[in-house]
Parts: sequence; structure tokens; C-alpha cells
Amino acid sequence: MSEPGGQREPQVLAVHASDVHGFSKFAEPSVHLLAGLGVEGDAHAGRTVQHRSRVARNASAPNLRQVHLLHAELFDELIEAGFAVFPGDLGENITTRGIDLLALPTGARLHLGAQAVVELTGLRNPCSQIDRFQKGLMAATLSRDADGGLVRKAGVMAVVVSGGEVCAGGIIAIELPAGEPRPLEPV
Repeated sequence: MSEPGGQREPQVLAVHASDVHGFSKFAEPSVHLLAGLGVEGDAHAGRTVQHRSRVARNASAPNLRQVHLLHAELFDELIEAGFAVFPGDLGENITTRGIDLLALPTGARLHLGAQAVVELTGLRNPCSQIDRFQKGLMAATLSRDADGGLVRKAGVMAVVVSGGEVCAGGIIAIELPAGEPRPLEPV
């Protein structure tokens, strides 16, 4: 279904999971989100931090990175720049299309399918693993804004507010938080 002006509704392009702490994740027909935990069966699911570097710093810290969402438009940009990178390759759980994830405020909620809801906690801070995947890719996921500020384009992180099934092709509804919007910061 198209919106006025030919714009499509924001949608889930693909879903991914992996039960090992690797860089990329595997395409799935659907994933099940568990409230307060993340993607069922994914190595990064849990109430406390699961990313190895963060566990080493403070294993009891809350997991603000339960679900990684990445906009497919970044893949379009990277492919145009000569990188062979596709959904799931950068470790995201949910690949979206038609939504400017990076422009959403902290606390924005995305309704994914009939029941699942995630709340954005911050930006993914690209790390050196991206360059081990493909040389030069980290620099391609970073840019500068008009004021010279660093722009991180490697997606957003979220926690699961309401669990449920998320499938490729599902529509995404956006719920903005009340009050003054706070921009996303790295988590």
C-alpha cells in the first residue's frame, strides 16, 4: 500500500537471529520478541548486557541493546559505494525500509506486527568488527552533519516492551514519546 506522494508505509524488510556471538545474523521467516529480553534464541537477548565488551565492563548493567534495528536504505548506500553488504550482515535483528530510524527520538516505540513493541534506547556505535567484516566499512557507516558532529548510521538499539512475532513484510507503526524529544545517543 502506498502513501500519498508514492511513499510506502514503513515496513519490516527482513528479520535475523543467531544463537552465537558472531558478527552477522541469519535470515529467518520470523522472530519472536520476548518482553524485557529481546529476540528469542538470539545471543544478545537478556535482561542484562550480553555484548561481550559490555559484559567485561559491567555484567549486571541493564541490556539496552536487546534488539538491533537497521534501515535498508543504509545497505542501498553502501552497495552504491562498492560494498557487498546485505540485510543481516551487520548483525541487526530487524531490517526496516521506509522509516528514518536515526531521526527518531529516544523512547520512540515501534509497533511491529500484531503485538510486538520495541522502545528505542539509542544508536548503535559502529566498532572495529565492521572493518574486519569488510575493510573501510566502518568509515562508510559514519559521516558528519552540517555542524561537524559525528553521525552514526549503523542503526538503533531497542528494548522489547511487548513480545510477539515479527515477520518480514509487516507494517511498522511509530509511537512518539510525550514531552520534549531527546535525540538518540550511542548505547
